[in-house]
Amino acid sequence: MPSFDVVSEVEMTEALNSVDNANRELETRYDFRGVEASFKLTKETILMKADAEFQLTQMFEILASKAVKRGLDVKSFELEDIVHTGKTFSQEVTIKQGIEQDIAKRVVKKIKDAKLKVQSAIQGDEVRVTGKKRDDLQQAMQLIRTAELGQPFQFKNFRD
Repeated sequence: MPSFDVVSEVEMTEALNSVDNANRELETRYDFRGVEASFKLTKETILMKADAEFQLTQMFEILASKAVKRGLDVKSFELEDIVHTGKTFSQEVTIKQGIEQDIAKRVVKKIKDAKLKVQSAIQGDEVRVTGKKRDDLQQAMQLIRTAELGQPFQFKNFRD
């Protein structure tokens, strides 16, 4: 039976490349001259440090533009609260990996409400969709692409 998996993953090598590119741009930007500002990637979080709070918003815009150029979706970035320590401000950007349980339930509900001839099941942090016809699976893919669920989705393991 044809099937595919709906996942939400971020390529960490591309995230590392976008962080490196953002650090390079910080070195060349005139408004960041003489300012201690940096990006640092650790596992699934990006730490932004700067001397002022408004610079963190500028830094996130730099990071977002570099991430988009590398093919990453900015919806998978989640900003944490700004922390003020001494004379520096820092903010963590968490990279969402996997589909959370409540979002997975909303994906399954959307597929069922569309009355497509497919079955969907939650398997850990991904959703498996199976159907008898390829066309039904492609309709399900299109439905998931157009749904605004606050997270980017990819499709993998498409089997005939």
